[in-house]
Amino acid sequence: MKLSSTSFQDQARIPERNAFGKVDAASHVALAGNANPQLAWADAPAGTQSFALICHDPDVPSRPDDVNQEGREVPADLPRVDFYHWVLVDIAPTVSQIAEGAYSNDVTPRGKPGPSAANGTRQGINGYTAWFAGDHDMKGDYFGYDGPCPPWNDAIQHRYIFTLYALDIARVPVDGAFNAEDVLKAIQGHVLEQSSIMGWYTLNPRLLKA
Repeated sequence: MKLSSTSFQDQARIPERNAFGKVDAASHVALAGNANPQLAWADAPAGTQSFALICHDPDVPSRPDDVNQEGREVPADLPRVDFYHWVLVDIAPTVSQIAEGAYSNDVTPRGKPGPSAANGTRQGINGYTAWFAGDHDMKGDYFGYDGPCPPWNDAIQHRYIFTLYALDIARVPVDGAFNAEDVLKAIQGHVLEQSSIMGWYTLNPRLLKA
């Protein structure tokens, strides 16, 4: 099974139109296009009854001490953790692509509705739900896709890995406000094949000039 995108090339920078945040000279970060990227796949294995899609960033700082702090930089050797940007399940076996912007096309303060989504699919909550929990203007349940917005002072570029799973079940057995961890647990033993592509993104001007 092969996963590809016309929005960005594998191993290349993700465009601002697909990101949650972009570089701003005055305030470090401004809101960006936040459109989900186009994705397409081919050669799914026989017996596929549905697909699931997860996007995660494995490079999120494990401690917030230096994150977005003036005069400081998040060190490259800091241990990193996963942050999930998109959880989409119950994609029909007859579907072979997702159009850019079909599931997200802007930043929506206080979250997006879910889990029900287009074409009979369902979306889980992403990492911004917890990230904005203490922010009066932004807190809410963020279902579906919300793109890259790494710390503007991180010493490393972040990777965004989109993984498509071909499953032998028509419906992933999760309900309510499920998340990526719930899905990964639920599909154990049901994955026929999986395929990934990766794009990178940074808001650190120093890295963009390198």
